Amino acid sequence: MTVVDLAKTPGEQGALATPTASPAPVAPVAPVVPDPVSVPEQPRRIGGVSRSAVLSLTGAGASALCVTILLFGELAPFSGMLGFVVTAYLVFLAVYAVLTGFEEDGQAVRDRVMTVVLWTAATLLFSALALVVGFTAWRGKEALPHGNFFTQDMQAAGPLDPLTNGGIAHAMAGTLIMMAIALTISVPLGLACAVYLNQIPGRFSRFVRTIVEAMTALPSIVAGLMVYAVWILGLGMPKSGLAAGFAISVMMLPIVIRASDVVLRLVPGNLTEAAEALGAPRWRTVWHVVLPTARSGLATAVILGTARGIGETSPVLLTAGFTAALNADPTAGPMVSLPLAVFNFVKSPQPEMIARGFGAAAVLMTMVLVLFVIARVIGGRGPGHQTRRQARRTARASRRDVTRFAAPHTPASVSVPGLSLFEDTAPQPHDTAASAPAPGDND
Repeated sequence: MTVVDLAKTPGEQGALATPTASPAPVAPVAPVVPDPVSVPEQPRRIGGVSRSAVLSLTGAGASALCVTILLFGELAPFSGMLGFVVTAYLVFLAVYAVLTGFEEDGQAVRDRVMTVVLWTAATLLFSALALVVGFTAWRGKEALPHGNFFTQDMQAAGPLDPLTNGGIAHAMAGTLIMMAIALTISVPLGLACAVYLNQIPGRFSRFVRTIVEAMTALPSIVAGLMVYAVWILGLGMPKSGLAAGFAISVMMLPIVIRASDVVLRLVPGNLTEAAEALGAPRWRTVWHVVLPTARSGLATAVILGTARGIGETSPVLLTAGFTAALNADPTAGPMVSLPLAVFNFVKSPQPEMIARGFGAAAVLMTMVLVLFVIARVIGGRGPGHQTRRQARRTARASRRDVTRFAAPHTPASVSVPGLSLFEDTAPQPHDTAASAPAPGDND
């Protein structure tokens, strides 16, 4: 103990020896972090062309071309035009994805790349279609300007005759007659079968749908052989346009049924439910609600079947034979179609016959286009869209309804004694007074 401690009194020493209470620990306060400045999200631009997109496409294309030339010319033993194009396209997609990733997120990069892929596929399909149509028209330009090409047949013309002699009138007439027979058979049966599959589900409907799907891939030669065996060999009928129409209808029927069934499934169910709730029977609902709603789609189904049947060659060759003369009777004598005429023209080594073949092919494509336009006009617009003529007809019907509803309706008189419609049953004041008893009557 030090000198200072000895100088203190015992009480003070006791006070110093008594431990004092330590203050309570204070919880640490978290530092206040200022909220980051919220940046509003900018909507991503879907359509249109931006400057960065053009630069990315240009840079990716230049890079792909340089890398592919380097690979095929210096680094790798590659060769061939097809391999060059495929390699350049793959490199283009990879470089374009990298360049787009510098500015966009992963979802935008995938969207840009898939957009390029889809545009490429559409361009290839359109280019193939334009190449086929253009090549056919170019090779047939020597025969198409001649008027006799559309008005004469080949009965008096030979392979060595110039293009001023002969034509394809017999093939055009045969094609139209055969397609008319095939459409007369396949369209009613196809639409009726599609309505059955759509409106009457069940085990038998599933069986019919399976058979229809299997017939879609039926080879055309099998259909021709079936009609040849049954109609010509079995029943002893001659080869004719009628037999060819039967064979073509066999090819068209599954296409029409399948496409119509898919279209009828797209009709909203609340339309049929509303019609049935109003008391309409099933056949009236189908005729007035389901079929008009799906009219444009059904027209497309008929066009698909027509496009399948109008280009058939082998069934016509087996069932209708071949002739160079015009035959407008589908029940007697051989008949030729445009595809069969094209086949016979182009297998000849003479340039004039080849030109006739390509000209006939161009006419065939034009006929398909005309039939497509006619079907679209008959089919009309989609559900909810009216033409001007339909809108005027609807407006006139609405005005007639307004006039009819606004006309006064007087109730007819009823001749039954003691009974009158709209009769006021409340007693009148004079009737009450008259029917009241006299003061002395109660006595």
